[in-house]
Amino acid sequence: MESRVVVDENARAPRPRGVSYGSSSGGRIRANVVRVLLVGLIVALCGGCVTNNEGLVPEGPPLDVQKVPEIAALLPSKVTDSGKLQVGVNIPYAPNEFKDADGNIVGFDVDLMNAVAAVLGVEAVFNQADFDKIIPAIQSGSYDLGMSSFTDSKEREKTVDFVTYYSAGIQWAQRPDKPVDPNNACGLRVAVQTTTTEDIDEVPAKSEACVAEGKPPIDKIKYDSQDDAANALILGRVDALSADSPVTGYAIKRSKGRMEAAGEPFDSAPYGWPIVKGSALGPALQQAMQYLIDNGVYQQIAQTWSVEAGVIEVSKINGAES
Repeated sequence: MESRVVVDENARAPRPRGVSYGSSSGGRIRANVVRVLLVGLIVALCGGCVTNNEGLVPEGPPLDVQKVPEIAALLPSKVTDSGKLQVGVNIPYAPNEFKDADGNIVGFDVDLMNAVAAVLGVEAVFNQADFDKIIPAIQSGSYDLGMSSFTDSKEREKTVDFVTYYSAGIQWAQRPDKPVDPNNACGLRVAVQTTTTEDIDEVPAKSEACVAEGKPPIDKIKYDSQDDAANALILGRVDALSADSPVTGYAIKRSKGRMEAAGEPFDSAPYGWPIVKGSALGPALQQAMQYLIDNGVYQQIAQTWSVEAGVIEVSKINGAES
């Protein structure tokens, strides 16, 4: 994902409506009833673009999530004593993490983290930060974990551990009247969000293959937000967009027919929450996540956000395959 200026890094995000959090004495969490938003360009500049005022997420079923003492007992004392999980998050990256019209941080990842916190009997506090500063902040102790659609990779596992919670592929998008082949995009302009896997690995590798074949390289166009990348495609400033599959799918859904999928998702890899290597927080998060998988709450949250295609059956610590 991209880098942006840290905004109110230590502020507590307002609680999304419709959620009651677990506590040390047990609690309940209900599925969020939130507005689904994409923060885009000003409407006056772009009719039909991906914007921040488009529709509502259907209400999910009521969810009953209470503290599980034997899992909560695994938490390190720092978290137990404070009663809070300090979570670093970079937005917008809808539908996983973004802001609603009231400024609340919402999304699939947010609902899931709130459910995990309820199992652990603590409160999740979401701190906005530049994406590339989240892992260093975890290593320094400022945050307990990161929650920003991080792809768990062998390279990243050299510096932090990951607790996996989802499987996402890469999905390209195109304009309906301008078809694109992701495997033959030499010479095309392709939008990516800065510091994403698509920016760092996927598109550069495709571009290098083009050059090796004597073809023109891909013109990678980087944007600070995924919304800007989507709007660039809608406006014809680029020929295609590459992003994580749930993000591309969400942008297509909100584009009013201005964008469509270019091929099928590929190169699936796990999303994970980064934590300090060897931290006792890892087993606590992993077991809380597995508890939500086993009792069906995880699947219900995914269905609410229409991202059930990437649900997993087993949460792992360091599940990267490459």
